[in-house]
Amino acid sequence: MEQKRRVPLTFAAFVVLMVGLGSSDSLRGIFSTIFQEHFGLSATQVGLIVTVSYVGNLVFLLVGGNLSQHFPKKRVLQALMLMWMASLALFAFTDSYPVLLAAMAVVMGSSTLLNTTMNLVTPLLFAASPGFFVNFLFFTQGIGTSGSQYLLGTYADGFGFWQKTNLGLLALGVAAFVLLLFCQVPEEPAPADGTPAANHSYRWGVVVPFVLIFGTYFIAEHGVMNWLVAYATNGLGLPQASAARYLSVFFGGVMLGRLVLSPLVDKLGILKSLTVFGVLATVLYVAGSVGGAALMPLWAASGFLLSIVYPTLVMSIRLYFPARQVSGAAGTIISIASLADILFNVGFGRLVDAVGYTRSILVLPVSMLAFLAVFLVFTRRCKPTEQ
Repeated sequence: MEQKRRVPLTFAAFVVLMVGLGSSDSLRGIFSTIFQEHFGLSATQVGLIVTVSYVGNLVFLLVGGNLSQHFPKKRVLQALMLMWMASLALFAFTDSYPVLLAAMAVVMGSSTLLNTTMNLVTPLLFAASPGFFVNFLFFTQGIGTSGSQYLLGTYADGFGFWQKTNLGLLALGVAAFVLLLFCQVPEEPAPADGTPAANHSYRWGVVVPFVLIFGTYFIAEHGVMNWLVAYATNGLGLPQASAARYLSVFFGGVMLGRLVLSPLVDKLGILKSLTVFGVLATVLYVAGSVGGAALMPLWAASGFLLSIVYPTLVMSIRLYFPARQVSGAAGTIISIASLADILFNVGFGRLVDAVGYTRSILVLPVSMLAFLAVFLVFTRRCKPTEQ
């Protein structure tokens, strides 16, 4: 009974932390011009801030994800929160570009692994309706991201404001940490001796398709975030305001969909939900991205249907791996898949310079189709170990 009473407290700690993580993750873009002016940075040095963020994600997911299997989940969450908050403190109390780079790698890496760990723990808290609560967590993260983009984008006026913002996020992190002290975080059941979970051998015939699924999905979703406005303005000749509006509709739909569609994940099941919403989202996404200015509204609207895909994909990993392997497998899959994201962002700008936006943008619908095709083939050929 005592444990059941603590479940809402644990989830409350997760919600507070998710709002903070969503806000923190959006700060790079909001303050990039302020960093450039304050430190006198070149465009290459500004780009390095994004690069170290990806490196931090890669290292934390690959190394931290596998290490976390050997420790209680509550201790893992607390350690990651302390690293995240230490980085926020460095942001708040230092004035150095090298420190900014180092702390950015840690804050983004710890944030991503915190996000993944909470995604994997939440179904253990709410076995009856895991899909709803996992997607609701991502909805609260979206509130942090969208809210900070609107408020901070409006009022950010200098490096001092950057420091004060991180102080506020640090306070939010402390609140979540204190809540977590009084919580019980569930653990995966212990494996029997001799099972794959005990000897830590992954089923690479499952890992590789998952890497392809996540990698192509990352390109499709993050490509919209990074390139939709540039394509709409430079490739289609739309006004900047209209292009930005399509982007806001896309990610507004992502946030809203995680609240509205999340009950259907539990009703349909993880794999059927991914199939249904994956197919519908791909139809709108591909039509909108290849249809020019007239069909841009379809591309923007696809965000609503795409909303539950990433959180539910992460949930689906537990269907194919023994319980004690789930954290390590998720970290390995997502970290390797993030390389696709890095390579895409490095290469897409050069592709635009070589062949223009109209041809280059086709990489995004091709990636979306590849995501759906690999997912459908994989789920038909490889049956889950549990449902």
